[in-house]
Amino acid sequence: MSDVCRECREDLEHCHGTLVHHFRSTGSVFVECTEDCVMPDGLHSFSIDCEAVGCGCGGTIVATAAS
Repeated sequence: MSDVCRECREDLEHCHGTLVHHFRSTGSVFVECTEDCVMPDGLHSFSIDCEAVGCGCGGTIVATAAS
């Protein structure tokens, strides 16, 4: 077993940071990475709502499926 992540072993583009999702009053979402990277959202293994880190910018982001 290796202590290197799968993406690193396979030389895939990725980020070890966590995406923090901020909710704006306009209903939009702003994301920032704890590693201050410029990777697209999908290349992060971890993501959290900003409330988890004590941010008071809005509310919890709730994903809904279209009916």
